[in-house]
Amino acid sequence: MSVEFNHTVIACRDREESARFLAGILGLEAGEPAEPFLPVETANGVTLDFATVGHDVPTQHYAFLVSEEEFDQILARLVAARVPIQADPHGKHPGRINRNDGGRGVYFPDPSGHGMEVLTRPYGSDPTSELNGVTEEVPGATVK
Repeated sequence: MSVEFNHTVIACRDREESARFLAGILGLEAGEPAEPFLPVETANGVTLDFATVGHDVPTQHYAFLVSEEEFDQILARLVAARVPIQADPHGKHPGRINRNDGGRGVYFPDPSGHGMEVLTRPYGSDPTSELNGVTEEVPGATVK
């Protein structure tokens, strides 16, 4: 048997807000509630089960591998929704995307404060890329 990642629970302040936010940004749809969860399924069959919790939510990080075309669409939705973006997880390059491994990547917060990331090339897929460390300004991007 091969091991495959199937699902995870994402604790949040409001499952409806968080699930619908991420689904909208990624071009996906939230599924039907399965108490206490509101699922969002990715193309490879992994389900993100959003659950409202009654306590502080520790920040988690979730990264999504997408095509170049999908990246363009996602970035456009982030800019249109005025979601703050940055090229790195530490916020040193606000309003920018990165060009690591010859691809593109961007970080953004979800409504509960989780760190979301979208990238077009997996980490380490091209460690010799001349673009590693390069960032690009995104016109109209919102910064924190």
